[in-house]
Amino acid sequence: MLKGSAVRTARFAWPIYRRPPELRDGQVWYDRATIERGILRGRGLEIAWLDDPVEVFFLHIQGSGRIQMTDGRIIRVGYAGRNGYAYKSIGAALVQRGYMSQDQLSAQSIRAWVRANPGAGADLLNENPSYIFFRKLPNLAEDQGPIGAMGRSITPLRSVAVDPAHVPLGTPVWVEKEGPDPMHRLMVAQDTGGAIKGAQRADIFYGTGHDAGLAAGTVKDSGRLILLLPIDRAFALLPDG
Repeated sequence: MLKGSAVRTARFAWPIYRRPPELRDGQVWYDRATIERGILRGRGLEIAWLDDPVEVFFLHIQGSGRIQMTDGRIIRVGYAGRNGYAYKSIGAALVQRGYMSQDQLSAQSIRAWVRANPGAGADLLNENPSYIFFRKLPNLAEDQGPIGAMGRSITPLRSVAVDPAHVPLGTPVWVEKEGPDPMHRLMVAQDTGGAIKGAQRADIFYGTGHDAGLAAGTVKDSGRLILLLPIDRAFALLPDG
């Protein structure tokens, strides 16, 4: 769980922002580096201040999360919009520059490298120009997952994030994942993500908490998605349909 404060302090110095009211869907706006330099500061858009810029970055990738505030409250935040820039993989940049191999690449190894190299790490994070804005989510039961792109709680190992340009949200999807921990099971396309592009790209929701984060952070396996659609809908999705 993330740690946060309602006010900025020496420890809690990295904000997550509400969506600015003037930002339109699809509008290309300020990039990540410009926002990180403080262009939005003083506007009262901060939902919370977090204690780790690396976790703020990964919250942007995940699109939702839980934050334990200094007064003991737990708040949930979810996706509210983006700045119009496409996601750029910082993991790919680390591999291209020889800092780690493709086999070494994981969410955990990226976190460790950025923390071990704070100056270069901050520059690396800013190479991804995409920036996500958040909203507070209503109080949910502890056993309910984060709110996905369909506005509903997502379920561990049953919800999958997809590229909605290729996979309609709400579609039942048969997932065949290979790798060290193979998985073949029925899931539902209930969420999206800026890093998910293509008809055969997906992120399985492993749940919340430390162990789930470790499990999800190492997954980069091959596999395939099979969409289960009514036949007329399937034909309509064909290129010449």
